Amino acid sequence: VFQNMQTAECHFINGTEKVRLVQRYIYNRQQYVMFDSDVGLHVGFTPFGERCAKQANSDPVFMERRRTAVDWYCRYNYELDAPFSVERR
Repeated sequence: VFQNMQTAECHFINGTEKVRLVQRYIYNRQQYVMFDSDVGLHVGFTPFGERCAKQANSDPVFMERRRTAVDWYCRYNYELDAPFSVERR
């Protein structure tokens, strides 16, 4: 049995003033690539992940969509996430 999964996390700091998106790519419980919107690049953690990150970072259209995901994914869904992530502090 093989497991391949991707997670996306939005971190809201001071409302929507500072938003950070972290996407993780995991294969068989091992993270092999991560995208952090603060860094703006994919980072590989395994030899396969480094190849995937290099390929993703070299595609300007794909990277522009990843970098703007903070606006169209995180900020767009802020009202849905706020009761669970912000108000519980």
